Order: sequence, then C-alpha cells, then structure tokens
Amino acid sequence: MSWGTELWDQYENLSFHTQKGIDFLEKYGQFIRDRCQIEMEYAGKLRRLVKNHQPKKKEEEEYQYSPCRAFKLVMNEVNDLAGQHEVIAENLQTHIIREVGILVKDFKEERKKHLQDGARMMTNLTNQVATLERARKNYEKAFKEAERALDNYQRADADLNLSRLDVEKQRTNMTIKSQQCEDTKNEYANQLQKTNDLQAQHYQNLMPDVFQHLQELDEKRIKNIKNFMTQSVDIERSVFPIINQCLDGILRAADQINEKEDTQMVIERYKSGFLPPGDYQFEDLSAVKSGEAQPMIINNAITSIRPEAMTVKGTMSAGKLKKRVGLFGIFSSNKNNLSPYGENKEDYSDLPPNQRKKKLQQRLEEISAKIQQETAARDGLMKMKGVYEQNPALGDPMSIEGQLNESGHKLDKLRQEQHKFQMYLEEAQDNGASIMNVSPSVPGRRLKSQPSRLINGGGQRHHRHSGGSGGEEESLSRSASDSSVSNPTTNNKQSAPGTPLPLHNPESGLGTSHTSLPDSDEPEPTDIDGNAQPEYYDADQLPALGICRALYPFEATSEGSIPMYDGEELHIIELDQGDGWTRVRRQGDTEEGFVPTSYIECTIFNNS
Repeated sequence: MSWGTELWDQYENLSFHTQKGIDFLEKYGQFIRDRCQIEMEYAGKLRRLVKNHQPKKKEEEEYQYSPCRAFKLVMNEVNDLAGQHEVIAENLQTHIIREVGILVKDFKEERKKHLQDGARMMTNLTNQVATLERARKNYEKAFKEAERALDNYQRADADLNLSRLDVEKQRTNMTIKSQQCEDTKNEYANQLQKTNDLQAQHYQNLMPDVFQHLQELDEKRIKNIKNFMTQSVDIERSVFPIINQCLDGILRAADQINEKEDTQMVIERYKSGFLPPGDYQFEDLSAVKSGEAQPMIINNAITSIRPEAMTVKGTMSAGKLKKRVGLFGIFSSNKNNLSPYGENKEDYSDLPPNQRKKKLQQRLEEISAKIQQETAARDGLMKMKGVYEQNPALGDPMSIEGQLNESGHKLDKLRQEQHKFQMYLEEAQDNGASIMNVSPSVPGRRLKSQPSRLINGGGQRHHRHSGGSGGEEESLSRSASDSSVSNPTTNNKQSAPGTPLPLHNPESGLGTSHTSLPDSDEPEPTDIDGNAQPEYYDADQLPALGICRALYPFEATSEGSIPMYDGEELHIIELDQGDGWTRVRRQGDTEEGFVPTSYIECTIFNNS
C-alpha cells in the first residue's frame, strides 16, 4: 500500500491529514505535560500533608507510644510515596515530553519540505501544460491562416482579370503561411511530447516520492505515539516495586503497634509511687462525752482537698498553689517550682518518687555520656601533646596545654555534677520507702505535734513562704525535698565534717528559719480560725549561720540575687529552703541577697 499509487490525485487531502497528525502528536504531548503537573501537585500535597502532621515539640513525649511511633513511620512511607510520584513526573518530562517536542518540530519541518517539493513539481507540470496549450493555439491559428492564404491564392490564380504580379503576391503569402503553420505544428508536437513526458514522470515518479515521504513521516509519528504510550506505562511500572515497599513499610509499622507495651508505658510514665490512702477510722462520738482519748483519723487532711486540685502525677494542681510573696519578688507566681534558669528543680523534688528516680537516672546517664566524650577528647589531646613533644616540628606542645586545662575543668565540673546527682538519687532511693507510705492526698501537711519555728526578733514581721509552697495545698515536692534540705551534702557542695546543722522537721512542710533553735518549743502561730500561719523573719540584720565559699562566679540576673566571684567567702544568713537558693551577706558589708546553692560550698557553725 502506497500513497503515491493509491492517492496520486489526493495531494491536498494528504497535506491536511499530515497536519492533523502532527497536531494530534502535540495534543498528546500536552496531555503528558498535564499528567506530570498533576503528579508533581499530588507529590507536593503528600509532602505538605506529612509536614503538617509532624509532631510538634510539645507532642514529642506522646510519640513514645507504639501507635504514634507507627504513625511517624507511616508518614515517612507516605513521604517516600510522594518521592515516587515525583520520579514518575521527572521521567515523563525527560523521556516523553522532551522527545515529543523534538519530534513535532522535526515533523513540521520535514512535512513543509516535502509539501514544497510537491508544490514545485505540480507548478512545473502546470506550466508545461500551459506551454503546450499555447503551442496548440499557435498551431491552430497558423493552420487557419495557411488555409486562408491557400484559398486566396487559388481564387487569384483562377481570376483572369488579376495581373501576374497580384497572383504572385498571393502565392508568396500562401507559402509563408504554410511555412508558419508547419513551424507551429512542429512546436506543438514538441511541447506535446515534453508535456506527456513530464506528466508521466510527475505522476509515476516525482509525486509518488513526495507522497512516500509524507507516508513515512505519518507512520513514524504513529509509531512514536505508540512507543510513548508504552514508555509511559514502563515509567510508572518501574516505581511500583518501591511503592509496594512503602506499602509494606506501612504494614510493618502497623504490626509494631502493641497495646500491652503502651499500657505498661503509661504506667511507667504516670506512676507516682504512692500508696492509696488508708481506711477512715470510726470516730466514736460517745467516747468524747466520756472523756476517752480519740485515735487520730488516718489521712484526715484529705477532706480539705478537692479532687480536682490533684494532677495526674498525684501532686496538687499548680494553679492551686499559694504564691511565695515577699522577698524581692523572685520566688513568686508560676516560678515556685522552677530554678533560677527557668527549668524544673535541679533535684526534681517537685516530681513523685518514681518519676523523680527516672529523671535522675536519665540525668546521670547524660552526664556519664558527656564524661566519656570529654575523656576521649582529653585522651586525644594528650596523644597530640605527646606527638608534639617527640617531634616539635609538628607543633608546639604548650599550645595544647590550654585546651587540656579547659578539658580538665570540664571533667571536674561534670564529675561534681555526677556526684551531686548520685547523691540526689541515693536520697530519692532512701526516702522512697517513707514517701511511699504518704498518701498523695495529704502532701506536706503540718502535724500539730511538731512545733513551728519562729524568729525571736522584735522588729516587724514579714511574711515569707517556704519554697513557693505552704498551707493545706503545699506541694508534694516539699515532703520529697525536706530530707535533701536536712542533709547539707545534698543541696550544698560539701559541709565541714562532723558539724550538725539546725534543721527543720521534714514533716512540717516549712524549712527551719535562720535563727530557729533545734529545741525551740515556741507554738505555731495561727489565725482567727485556727489555721496555720506562714513563717516570719525579722527585718533587722540577721545572724550568720555559717560560712560559704563560691565554687563558680555568679552574675546576678534577677531581682534579689547578688553577684559573687570564684572563691569569695560569704556569711550564710538563711539556709536553702528547697528552692535551690541560699541567702548570704558579704563579709564586712550589709549587702545581702540570694545565690544558687549549687554554686557554693557551705560550712555551718556548730550550735552546740
């Protein structure tokens, strides 16, 4: 089948058909281009979806549970799926759209060239036919004139009245016209031969070649469309294995969800370590009339605490805590459970026993990792220094000395911090048994059998809370941190050995004042309703309880604190009440203020 033989007379239709074929190829390329855009938009929306559902910083703790961890894995797989759709779009763009654009351009140029050749051939044939027609008309005209000249000569020759000259004139005209007729006849025959030859060549050789080229161009276009469709399928199928791996990853993530493990994790996360409150004892009112002694009702303070005031950790809601007012305004409001750096208490005494132990253990692990890292760095510096000493050309050994000193200071600080947290952990473990016996419903209650500590000063009394807690809603952290206040080695770097301290009662919920005596029996102050009042101190100059030495320099950044330099000795005028601050006074000066307890080494005077 050939267009040259079958469609020899359909030049215009073939021209129109090839143009429509190229237009269809362009339309297919636009379809693939739109498909790529959809794939890219879909991939972008998938990535945006994953980004929008990534856990926020405040939600990171919740993502330790297996469904949340699985969900994070699912989001990773969906993100990989988005990547595969981007791969599809990129491959379609590279291997199909680009090729379609090149082919369309080539096909248009090739079609234009073939059509120009065909138009030129048809013009040549048309011109030759026109020349033939002119030759024929010239021959026809010359033939008629020759016949007319012959007829005139015959009439003149038969007419006896004409002279010999007139007859000869007609005969000459006849001869000329006959010759002209013969010439035009030969020209007409010649043009006829040329026209027939050109026409035969035009329809048998020239135009079939043009049509054949157009046929090949159209077949090539159709074949390429077929290849593009097949290639687009191969491009999409090539990512199916990775998509299946993503889907398998989602299934594996789903299989990792373990409800029992999550249940145990919730227990470990929220378990306070307290025992449930004991039974209420029967109060026999008839025994009151008879004067018999009444047994204390167990957990009698629970009635004064509303259930909604308790948090999930077993402590009371921070919103119900009383503000610690008075001193310089640095221990007030929502900072009563925070360190001077805005973080949780250093010893985590504001947490329940179980949670406190976990936090301390985590902290010790972090410090141990830092010690190992710093030790490795110090060992590397030592090796480098040894190499420099053996070969001074490589470097100056003294240039490493400063780095070694800095590394040594870091290690010393880390070891001191490790020792401090080990003491905190030992304290938490030692006090665990006693705290386990305290009901979470009666945190830090003041027992009437324990005397309150008052300052025996004659000046004006100023109200002061102890560590941001007090009253019936005093935080559970007081009962957990009282023992650390009672032991100076816990809150201070170290104390003079063998020097007993005037300490407060761990169950009182308030720290010992600076002038309180261990054997003071002064009764607890109460208001009109008989409720316990907070402690007071004298506004006059307070006596020194001991001497402290600054282990690190400290810059006063908050109101009520005072700066100190490394090694400076100060008078202690008020012990740490569990909030991480100790009140001091400069030697030979009246300047007073608070400094971090962890920054000083204390020596308490022996009051015996």
